[in-house]
This record gives sequence, structure tokens and C-alpha cells, in this order.
Amino acid sequence: MTDAATRGAPVRIRRALLSVSDKTGLVDQARKLAAMGVELVSTGGTSKLLKEAGLAVRDVAELTGFPEMMDGRVKTLHPAVHGGLLYLRDNPSHVKDAETHGIGAIDLIYVNLYPFEATVAAGADFGTCIENIDIGGPAMLRAAAKNGSFVAVCTDGGDVDAVIAQMEASQGSVPVALCRKLAAKTYARTAAYDAAISSWYARQLGDTAPDWAAMGGQLQEALRYGENPHQKAAFYVTGEKRPGVATARQLQGKALSYNNINDTDAAYELIGELGADTPAVAIIKHANPCGVAQGKTIIDAYRAALACDSTSAFGGIVALNRPLDGATADEISQVFTEVVIAPGADADAEAIFAKKKNLRLLITEGLPDPAAAGQFVKTVAGGFLMQDRDFGRITRADLKVVTRRTPTEEQFDDLLFAWRVAKHVKSNTIVYARDGATVGIGAGQMSRIDSARIAARKAEDAAELAGWVVPKTKGCVAASDAFFPFPDGLLQAASAGATAVIQPGGSIRDDEVIAAADDAGLAMVFTGMRHFRH
Repeated sequence: MTDAATRGAPVRIRRALLSVSDKTGLVDQARKLAAMGVELVSTGGTSKLLKEAGLAVRDVAELTGFPEMMDGRVKTLHPAVHGGLLYLRDNPSHVKDAETHGIGAIDLIYVNLYPFEATVAAGADFGTCIENIDIGGPAMLRAAAKNGSFVAVCTDGGDVDAVIAQMEASQGSVPVALCRKLAAKTYARTAAYDAAISSWYARQLGDTAPDWAAMGGQLQEALRYGENPHQKAAFYVTGEKRPGVATARQLQGKALSYNNINDTDAAYELIGELGADTPAVAIIKHANPCGVAQGKTIIDAYRAALACDSTSAFGGIVALNRPLDGATADEISQVFTEVVIAPGADADAEAIFAKKKNLRLLITEGLPDPAAAGQFVKTVAGGFLMQDRDFGRITRADLKVVTRRTPTEEQFDDLLFAWRVAKHVKSNTIVYARDGATVGIGAGQMSRIDSARIAARKAEDAAELAGWVVPKTKGCVAASDAFFPFPDGLLQAASAGATAVIQPGGSIRDDEVIAAADDAGLAMVFTGMRHFRH
């Protein structure tokens, strides 16, 4: 017997088993196979389609001696099928068993699985989802992939086209290297399929910590590199239909980089947090906002967001919650911008950006729902952490006034705005806001008081650059993503000009912090909810 590692002879394709859910392009592919003398074997609807196209097709029931049964649940789970896929062509014992039992070799198999993921995404009921779990398909694929030195296994139309191209160039043979590459892909595909099923089933049961967790994705793009040029990277999509960078159409510009994708996701999740009721713009740099604003128009919102930190906006990501118009596109084009992402864009905007070859324009056709459930995964050495997406939401009714002074109506609006922005800033964070716009952001510091100082300094820099007499933090509100452990961070915000504060509360020194707020004449509200972001 030849060692598996040394098997390298081209695989001659004489018989193909075709059993697919998505039949796009199948008839043409089957005709090409038949023209090269390949015997076609098929099942159910696939067989019917090929016969109607005038092709000679052998039903799988002829191989097994059993008809399809139980509404098609049982049709290919048989030694005549799996033996034909699994037997080692260079093993005399295997060959003898195949001859003894009349099992013919199956050299090519094409199976695309029942559309389980699409069925779940469409919101189908439990029973319908169960019926779209493929059993025979994954079993055949895995069997063929195990025998990848002798069988070409295809999970999508592109695989079949690649095999046919090799057959046409090599008188009906396929290089074993291609077969092994397809085998590796097959195991990844079936693993991702099972991961989708197991994750769905856990959700049905309300099991937030199943004994085994799996995840999978499909390659969207191999990236030039990761965060740094020495890191390899690739972008995979899960099939989740959440509007954002993974589902957007890119209208122009070069390919997105790893950092572009990461930052654009952060930008669009933040803009989704603000909803669609009022025009809003977020400008992101290194996954943190450098300016966020709402306005009467989208261009007003952009100008206010840019004013918060126009220096950091250079080379940033701009996210909008409204379709992009020509005037706003012209304004954005005055600052070097890596990516613009929006629900839509008019012809004028597209024409203006077309002159900026390095600017990527992404169109999403919608906003992400900040309250929708989802999973967040982070790898650690030897494992990964999995948690719910932070879909916590605070409304006016949830706010508890804890100081003698109560915020004004305008302050309540700004407090909620600042709070929603703070949720999307790396901890520790302080966000200063006024009139529906951020006026200073301090992100990712080890000390909350340092975040308050940095946010104030950025506001001072913005004022100096714009020629304002005083920074816009004078008379602003402040948001803190977590509680103030001591009064010093709160007092730093007050010294910057904040007159009202929103924070979760929950510190053992809350009484001291509240007393400090009262002494400083601040209004303060507690949310009862923290928004750490690491």
C-alpha cells in the first residue's frame, strides 16, 4: 500500500455525483462533464433538472437499491455511495471489497448544503429550520474529503468550475494538489455549517454557555496584512445580515485594510446607536470617535463633528445615518478621509468622490439596530471569550437624578447623547457634549481623571484652532462610561466647564461624589448601567 503522503497521481474523473440545493449554473457544468465522458449520478430535484435538460443521469437509487424515503431524509446514506467515495484506489483489500459488493468509484462529488443559514436569517420557525439541516450532504462531503487523494470534492459552483477547467486542460484528470485543497475547504465548510446549527440551537434553548462553542465564517477577502505589515490577515463574514462593513457595497476606492474594516465597523455601530430620527455623523480614528454630532442637516452634523477634533479627523472614517448628498460629500472631500459609510448616496455625491481614488465609499441600505442581540468574541491565549453584544439602552425614564440640582430639558438631551457616544469609546472614557455634539473626548486611559483632562485639552486645542474665545466645554455636559471612584474625576470635568454629568453610579463612594457635585453646583444623573469597552 502506498503511503498517503506520497500519493500524487492525477485523479481521473469518470463518475460524478451531483446533489445540490442551489442549482445555479449546474446544467452547463453537467453538460461539460458529460461531454468529457463522465457518468452523472444524482438525486431528487437535481436529477429531475438534469434529465429535463436532456442529460443522461443515473438516479442514486439505482446504486443503492433503495428509493428515497422519509420525505428525502434518507437517500444517500448507503455503502454503495460512501464506499464509492471512501475506498482507497491503491489498497488491494479496498479494491477487492468494492468489486465483491459491486461498489463503483465516485471520483467527483458536488454538494452544496441545504440553506440552513439563509433559512434562519429569514426568520423561519423551529420546524422549518430543523428540516433545513442537511444530513446526507455533510456525510458525503466529509467522506469524499477524507479520501482527497482520489476524489474531487466540491461545495460550491466555483469549485466545480475549477475542476472542469483542470479536466479540460488534462484530458479528464485533476491534480491531486487541487483535490487536497478542496478537501481542506470542505472540512472548513462543514465545520462552519455545524457551527451555525449549534449556535442556533443554543439560542433556541436559551443556553448562553453551552458545553461546546463553535464559530465559522466565509472568506470575504484576503487582506494585504493585519494591524501591521508583518501580520497576515483575512476578512471573514458570518452571514449575519446586520448593516455594516461586512454587508456594505463598496462603490469605489481601493480594497479595505484590516484597520479600515475595524474602524469602519466601530464608526457604523456608533452611528446606529444614534438612530435615524436626527441627522448624525461620527468621525472615527483608531476605533475611537474623534467627533460625533447631530444637526438639522447632515452637513451641519458633519461640520459639528469635525469641529470637535479636526486634527485627529485626518485619515479617519466618516459614518452617516442619512444618505450622502453632494454638498456634504464636497465638504468631506476637503479633508483626507479613508472611508465614508452611509445608508445611501446620491449621484452628485458619487461623482464628487469619484475624483478621490483613494477614498472608499460604502453603502449599507440601512442602520444597525443597537438593541438587537448578537455575540462578541475575543481571543485569548488558549481560548476565546464570548459575550453578548452590548445592546444595553438607557432612556430618559431610566435616569435617576441624585443631586439637588435637576438637569434642564436641553441638558437631558445632551446627557443621553453623550452617554450613547461614551458607550462606543474605549474605557476609561469621558465625553463632553453640548447642543447635540461632542466637544471633547478622552479615551482609553488607565485613570478616569486623565480621560477628563485629555478631553478638556482637546476642547482647548479645538478652540484655539477655530479662534473661539473659550472652549465649547464651557456649559457642556459630561458622560462617564463607568462610575467615578473618587470625586476628583468629577471635579476635573467641572473645571473643564461641565454643568451636568451622567454616570452609572454604584461606587462605594457615591455619597462623596454626589456631595462634591452638589458643592460644585452640578446636576448629576445615574443610569445604573455601565459601558466598559476594552
